[in-house]
Amino acid sequence: MRDELLKKRWESLQKALSEQFADGDLMQLDAIIYLVGVQELGKPQDKFKKDDKVNLIHIGICTLLEPYGFYEFDFVDEDGWPHFNNISKLPVLKAGEQTVLMKEALVSYFLKREYIE
Repeated sequence: MRDELLKKRWESLQKALSEQFADGDLMQLDAIIYLVGVQELGKPQDKFKKDDKVNLIHIGICTLLEPYGFYEFDFVDEDGWPHFNNISKLPVLKAGEQTVLMKEALVSYFLKREYIE
């Protein structure tokens, strides 16, 4: 039951974001994590270099895993970039388990922001 609800919500989220940001091309997990990083940085109009994009994915991951107790927000630097501390060791997960965790975290993130139901 829980897995079915997650699947339904994930598909809804993926579809909504794909329509809004990718002209309907189905966005994958890493692209959606990147969007969370851009959202958290608060500079969606900026153009980003390759290194910045890697950092944005890191911000996305830290933000998404913060409610699970793995990271905590530390500070925003002089350039406006958020920084996090790793406060709990991430569990060893198989690739499929990592994907499920990140999908759960993304669905939760967007539910809290009332982007999806």
